[in-house]
Amino acid sequence: MRRFAVFSVVVSAAFLLVSSAAFAGGHNPADYPLRVHIFSHEGHSHYAHNTLDYVDGEGRANLYQDGQPTGFDYGYRCSDRLMNSMGYETYMARWKKPGKSLEILLPVMGNPNAAHTCELKVDLKAGMAYFKRDGLVSEEPAAVFKGWMDKVQYDPEHGKDLPTPPVPAGKGTAQVAN
Repeated sequence: MRRFAVFSVVVSAAFLLVSSAAFAGGHNPADYPLRVHIFSHEGHSHYAHNTLDYVDGEGRANLYQDGQPTGFDYGYRCSDRLMNSMGYETYMARWKKPGKSLEILLPVMGNPNAAHTCELKVDLKAGMAYFKRDGLVSEEPAAVFKGWMDKVQYDPEHGKDLPTPPVPAGKGTAQVAN
């Protein structure tokens, strides 16, 4: 029994050591309260000694802050490739320099507990938001986009990452087909 207790303590200590080492360089999601939806980007990969050194480019995205959408154009230089947001997914973000640069968290493929950061130099489009329809990125007044967000309960800042179509009047709740 005593051997098992000692073994348990050693295993627990080893787990804590490995866990804290793994998360020592990690990022606290609570420090990234904003959300960014990347609609488009163009990038150029730069290599040193046959290894990816950095990627730079530009693109268009929406920032979700305080429940409001704001479109922005951006330039970036990151240590890894940037990807457009799939569907309605967003990247966690925070201001690095308010109104000038955002820092976003990029997940590491194959390692769900790891992420690295990328800085976006932003040019905010006051009163405008981007949207994508038929593969084309367009812009519209942010108030119109916000109206759509409210109608379909899309609020990525608060975990509502998928729009929910409103139930038509008199139709009741949706039924799931078996």
